[in-house]
Amino acid sequence: MPVPDPTLRHPIAGWKGTAYLRAIVRNPLIEVGDFSYYDDSRGPEHFEARCVRYHFDFIGDRLIIGRFVAIAQGAQFIMNGANHPMGGFSTYPFNMVGFTDKPTFSDDGLKSRGDTIIGHDVWIGRDAVIMPGIKVGNGAIIGAHAVVARNVPAYGVVVGNPGKVKRLRFDEPTVAALEEIRWWDWPVETIQANVAFIAGADIEALKAVHVG
Repeated sequence: MPVPDPTLRHPIAGWKGTAYLRAIVRNPLIEVGDFSYYDDSRGPEHFEARCVRYHFDFIGDRLIIGRFVAIAQGAQFIMNGANHPMGGFSTYPFNMVGFTDKPTFSDDGLKSRGDTIIGHDVWIGRDAVIMPGIKVGNGAIIGAHAVVARNVPAYGVVVGNPGKVKRLRFDEPTVAALEEIRWWDWPVETIQANVAFIAGADIEALKAVHVG
């Protein structure tokens, strides 16, 4: 088989509802790893407009998505531009819409929560919402319609609103081993040759793979 190409616009033959993000993202404040995709029957090319909300250049926060991330239709990343001042009587963003060109008293406590970082091999379910500055660990699963307002550990499973970590996908020694193996960083040819072990559940077999 040919080596997979992470720059393909539509990696699934005969289906244009899925796109590798590397092929469609243009905003320099969005960083995407190889083979991460967005699936949307309405057209995945609208990912930035539909899914990355309140992402203003003048704030400068970044959305960082790792490799092999699967994002379902309607998932939303709420960026720091969504925050409103809450230190005064009104939460209205007067200076942003032209009432004043100076910060107001209530803007004093309005601070960025930092970059939103999605780890590698993460699955984000349909209509899930990731709040500003959240860090989602490698291998995590975010359930459909979950609202994630707290950091998610590696291989955690989050469901509900507010989103809560219900369990880890594997026991702690296995999670630690997977974090050390970091198969998503292997050469593409090595990943392709060992898909059976990566998609399987035998950690010893995965440890035994020779990476070269």
